[in-house]
Formats: sequence, C-alpha cells, structure tokens
Amino acid sequence: MLRILLVADTHLGFDLPARPRSDRLRRGPDFFARFRDALEPARRGEVDLVVHGGDLLFRSRVPASLVAAALEPLLELADRGVPVVLVPGNHERSALPCPLLAAHDHLHVLDRPRTVRLRLAGLDVAVSGFPCERDDIRARFPQLLAATGWQAPADVHLLCMHQTVEGASVGPTGFVFRGGPDVLPAGSIPRGFAAVLAGHIHRHQVLTRDLAGRRLAAPVVYPGSTERTSFAERFEPKGFVVLEIEPSPTGEGRLAGLAFHELPARPMAVVEVAVAGLGPDALARRLGELLGGLPRNAVVQLRCRGRLEAGSESTLRVGALRGLHPPEMLVSVRLASPDGLVDRPDEAGAGGMDEVLVLG
Repeated sequence: MLRILLVADTHLGFDLPARPRSDRLRRGPDFFARFRDALEPARRGEVDLVVHGGDLLFRSRVPASLVAAALEPLLELADRGVPVVLVPGNHERSALPCPLLAAHDHLHVLDRPRTVRLRLAGLDVAVSGFPCERDDIRARFPQLLAATGWQAPADVHLLCMHQTVEGASVGPTGFVFRGGPDVLPAGSIPRGFAAVLAGHIHRHQVLTRDLAGRRLAAPVVYPGSTERTSFAERFEPKGFVVLEIEPSPTGEGRLAGLAFHELPARPMAVVEVAVAGLGPDALARRLGELLGGLPRNAVVQLRCRGRLEAGSESTLRVGALRGLHPPEMLVSVRLASPDGLVDRPDEAGAGGMDEVLVLG
C-alpha cells in the first residue's frame, strides 16, 4: 500500500513583508506554521511520498531568502529520503523562483511536462505532471499530458497539476466551475491514473463525477489551502490529505483510502456594524462587545454601515482599535457611504488583503 501526503496552496510569504511599514501583527508566520503542521506525518515516517500541488509561494517575484525558507521543510524531508514532488502554480507564474535552491535528489520539481519514476512501498510509481497552464488548459491539456510520457508501464500512475477542473466549487455560495479556457473538462482526463492530485482550488473536495453525473476516469483530489486567504473562505476547514493507493489489475493503481486532516487555521468573521447615531464612546463600546464575542485569534472584517458621527472615525483608527480587541486578533475595517462601500488607502499596510482599509 502506497501512502501519499498531498498539500497545496500554502502561499508562503503572504502578509510577510521583508521591510514592514508598521508593527502590527502579521499573518505570515501562520502560513509557515500550518505548512510545517501539514508535513508532520511525513516527518514521523507515516507516508511514502509528499506531493505539493502548487502555489508554494504567494507570488513569483520574491527574495531568495523567502524561497529558501519555503523550501526548507521540503528539503528536510528530502534529506531523510522522503521523495517530494512539487508543481509550480499560478502564483509562481508556473516556475519556481531561484530553482537551484530546490536542487536535491529527492525533491522533484515539475518545471516542465515530465514523469518522475520512483520505487516506493515495493511498487513502481510514475508521477506525471506539468506546471500550471495559465493560457488555455482546455485546448492544451492533451498536448501537455502527452509530453509527460506518462504511459510507460508502472504499478501506480498519478497525475499532478495545478488547475481548475470542471465541477470544482468555491466560495460561500458554492460556485461551480462549468466552462472557460481556464477550466479543464473533467472528461478530458483519460483512464490510466489512480488519482489526480491537484492544487489551485482552496476548498478541499474530491471530484468523482462530471457535471452530467458520469463517473470520472480517475478521482480528482483537492486538499485545499492550508490557511484562509480571503473572507470568502471563512466557512471552509483547511488542511491536507493522506491517500492510500494500492495496485490494480488494470495496472494504474487504485485509490483505496483518503483522509482529510484539518489544520488549526485562524478563524475568520465578517461583522456588520450600524454606526449611524453612535458617538465615539458608544461606537467603542459597541465594537468592544462585538469583538469580545469572537475567538481571540480571529481575523475579523468590520463592515461599518451608515454615516459616521462627527469624531467617531477616530475610534476606527489603528491605535484605538487595538485597545478594543485581544492582541492575537487581526481586525480590518470597511467604511460605507449612503451610496455603498467606499475604499480608501490602507493606513497600516494591507499585506495583500484587498478589502482592508484599516488594520488594528
């Protein structure tokens, strides 16, 4: 039995500026901590293979020091003889920065369409894949797959990629991807794979049927992201997946078991606040009540609706907000005019959170 740890969308470097503009609490260390948590079964020797499904980093243009820090946990496993396969994602713009930092006999980067062949758990394992295709995966998939040379004999065949597959769902409303050049039709995946190990979709899910209800040639497994990166993900558990693959009479292997392991990601909350008629003191009391009822380490967005009373805006400034919530909490503010939400520059540095106005 082959055991595989699948992790993806770690987005290391998110909210971790090299030269921060303020002393506020940052979420960047959380992303590194959850990544190390996810790899713990591999460090304990409980799996035969680790696959990272892409978006190791939060963007492509980063300092070499961040690349080195992100690769360090994977290289530690490689030093122990645990093979690691890494797929460059769209946030890396389909290429790992500073690729020489990933040079190791047991760390395999799918920097081009190819197949990695490994002998694991007494089985010949072929791990095929390609970097994220950002132009037209619908049209280019057959060519990319053929270029991997995946059809050579093996006991287990796996396909690794960082793409959206038709039928995947995201967001609080459960939006389902149904078409478009960046969406791979589920029926395009041919027979011959035990499973498709995928990144890019931040919600954990396993696709087994297409939109018409037909069974897929191979299950598509998304572990989801290891931390919440937007408020649209606030209701989603975050974690990683351990798969069990066994040989099959047809030669590609078969998914025999799958377990999702939840990680202690920060909770998120969106709080609506009616500010009309509340002076500075009343607004401070109301915010204190609302924030006091949330987990101490929550990431919170306050959506203030109504016109602020004279002087009340000072209550929403960084220094005042910090006195209203626990030090472990991260709070952002959105203001509204009578005509709707109005954006303004973030006073404290948003670190990539596109809805943030003020952080306390």
